[in-house]
Amino acid sequence: MPLSIFGFRALWSPYFLIAIVLGVVIYYLITVKWRDRFEGSEPVTKQHIIYFISSMVLLYIVKGSPMDLIGHILFSVHMAQMAILLLMVAPLFIMGIPNWLWEKFLSVKAIRKVFMLLTKPVISLLLFTLMFSMYHYPMILDQVKLSLPLHTVFTVTLFISAIFLWWPVVNTVKGQPHLHGLKKIGYVILSALLITPACSLIIFVDVPVYETYSSGEAWLKAMALCVPSSTLAGLSNLGMSGPELFTDMPTLYDQQLGGILMKVIQEIVYVVVIGRIFLSWSKYERENADEITRQDLLKRQKLTMHG
Repeated sequence: MPLSIFGFRALWSPYFLIAIVLGVVIYYLITVKWRDRFEGSEPVTKQHIIYFISSMVLLYIVKGSPMDLIGHILFSVHMAQMAILLLMVAPLFIMGIPNWLWEKFLSVKAIRKVFMLLTKPVISLLLFTLMFSMYHYPMILDQVKLSLPLHTVFTVTLFISAIFLWWPVVNTVKGQPHLHGLKKIGYVILSALLITPACSLIIFVDVPVYETYSSGEAWLKAMALCVPSSTLAGLSNLGMSGPELFTDMPTLYDQQLGGILMKVIQEIVYVVVIGRIFLSWSKYERENADEITRQDLLKRQKLTMHG
């Protein structure tokens, strides 16, 4: 069956698109039009704008375009959605916000305390791994996909945990947790390793484990997350039995492909990130070679004196 039977609203999420456009307008007003009203503000750079717009475009693609609807039909597309949302949208969003604006946001004492605690490398790694693993535990994912409020809360919480995960890697705000050089590379590699068990279970399990992708009744209820109830009521009379009406791929293969896609997208993103970290680190070493040598000599002299 063609996806068009679900209607324009389900395919293109016009209200979500309006929210994205509104977010971009607010970003422009704060960083450009009304910037002078904020003490300590600085002109927004072209790089900031590119990062922010990219994050918003990707956000609409994964949560507002037909990809979101297909993600309720194919588990593999759902996993691609999550990979893009958590591994691309989150860091681009952080880098798209100017430092002075982050500083204003973090000037709120309660928010600053939360960030200082939850963006500590060990805590941010464990928090993200726990949230990601919980979200994709079959019983939890099936329940989440049957409730719009629960789905919204879980998705937002998981995205915030991704912000905390990426914060020590990409933020440049003074006084905030920030890793350098080899520590940053090690952090990224460890992050990849920690979510591998969850992906491996999805890839190597030999039976379909998600009711909302294998059971016709559960699947139809889950479709209510992105398809208006009036449209679903009309479609139920057509005898829709499940996602197999829209794909020839067996449910188990789709499930396994989902785990593979998550790992492949993750590896691609992390290779790019590690490459950028290495190049930035090498550039810093070259430009500050004399200072680094001087500091190293001072450390050796202190060790010799103590010895």
